[in-house]
Amino acid sequence: MSADHRKPAEPDQAPAVDHHAAHHVAATATPSPPEHPTSPPPSDDQPDPNRWKALVICLLGGGIVLLDVSIVNVALQSISAGLPGATPEAVQWILSGYALSFGLLLVPGGRLGDASGRRRMFVIGVGLFTVASALCGFAPNGLVLVIARLVQGLAGGLLTPQVTALIQQLFRGKERGTAFGLFGATVGIATAIGPLIGGLLITAFGTENGWRFVFFVNLPVGLVTILLAFRYLPAAAKAARGKRHDFDPVGIALLGAAVVALLLPFVQSEVWKSGTKWWLIVVAVVLAVAFVLWERRYSRTKEPVVDLGLFRRRSFSLGVGLATLYFAGFTPLFFVLTLTLQSGLHYSALLAGATSVPFAVGSGIASTIGGRIVHRFGRQLIVIGTILVLIGLGAVVWVVSNHYGPDLGWWLIAPLLVAGIGSGLTISPNQTLTLSEVPVEQGGSAGGLIQVGARVGSAIGIAAVGSVFYAALASSDGDHTTGLPLGLGVSLAFVGAALVAGLVDVLVGRAHGTQATV
Repeated sequence: MSADHRKPAEPDQAPAVDHHAAHHVAATATPSPPEHPTSPPPSDDQPDPNRWKALVICLLGGGIVLLDVSIVNVALQSISAGLPGATPEAVQWILSGYALSFGLLLVPGGRLGDASGRRRMFVIGVGLFTVASALCGFAPNGLVLVIARLVQGLAGGLLTPQVTALIQQLFRGKERGTAFGLFGATVGIATAIGPLIGGLLITAFGTENGWRFVFFVNLPVGLVTILLAFRYLPAAAKAARGKRHDFDPVGIALLGAAVVALLLPFVQSEVWKSGTKWWLIVVAVVLAVAFVLWERRYSRTKEPVVDLGLFRRRSFSLGVGLATLYFAGFTPLFFVLTLTLQSGLHYSALLAGATSVPFAVGSGIASTIGGRIVHRFGRQLIVIGTILVLIGLGAVVWVVSNHYGPDLGWWLIAPLLVAGIGSGLTISPNQTLTLSEVPVEQGGSAGGLIQVGARVGSAIGIAAVGSVFYAALASSDGDHTTGLPLGLGVSLAFVGAALVAGLVDVLVGRAHGTQATV
């Protein structure tokens, strides 16, 4: 079998895994001069000298995509008030359409990057995202805004897997853990700080048109990122361009249809009231089975969009599952908390957003530290992280139940800080461990699968938590001290399941002598 079945390296041998890819590129590349003198190709033993600058570019591009997952939440009231045709159905699609199209392109986007060049796909993704952001900001009505958000999501799905694949390509050994730690910090900070930035923009530019600047803020960041990407991101190897790749259109279509069928009933749960929507989950399962059968057949003679052999690696399959469960519990926190602060306590958009700052600070610091020490502690670090998240979420429930009032934001500082620290010790170490045994040439599609798990988990978590939250509000005459704790109880269950997955991996690793899958 291929490199997929090499024995996992010990922590102090991690660089050897990446030397295989480095030797392969060196052996196959033609001796022509590099495209860009500013980014010479590294030798076998010399890492890319621009790798840290390239990482900054990757985090800028990935950061604006992740920011738009949460920044729009706080702008929904402004959109409803200031945009013609912003019906409740349109507003729901402004949120759910982005999630749907984002999930649709994650794996195909990663495959395109692996096959035709990650820098090329990164630049196309950032460019398309920037144009779509401008269309969102200038949207004259709700329909145009929904369409622009769909395009924005497609661009995000194309861009995001390139970030993890480039980190996998450019960094080795302990440096890779540090780089993924910084990426994890970006994930946590962008998700938590989005409502604050949205609140600042709406406060500065007014309720009627402030929402437009939530999208306009992406324009300068996108343009700068594109210019710097050409200078610092590595070009595709010459040999990769000369090789014919199979793009597996049938596999891409089956996987995309399965992802949409699975996500649609969850992201539309509040608008599509009919129970028939849940039959789409059955359709998604059928499509997923068809996809697996097709990929097994296709891989006998050609290059599939997903190498199913990746899931035979415990580090990868368990990491994807853990990410799915964790994001199902972590993402709904800001959804229901923002609603409670704005609708229940009449916080302004700015004050509601500021409440998330302690989580962002804790997540950013802990992600950076977690990336540096994951090679020593492995999956045990994730166990510690999920325990801290459970403690933080439990404390949020207690605070809301006992100190619900105008000063709730102050009471939430400590619980959200603890939850943020736990999140930082969960997301980036899990990313590092999940990709630790994935060959560099498959980094894009593998990273896309992790992101698909995170998106599916987020959609399921928001739908489940939101259903319990709204049902509790309806039965208690709008009592948020009942609705928020019950909704976050569902979040606690998802994070608890992620903790169980991490514990199982640690225990199985000890039993088989592959402790913590490092």
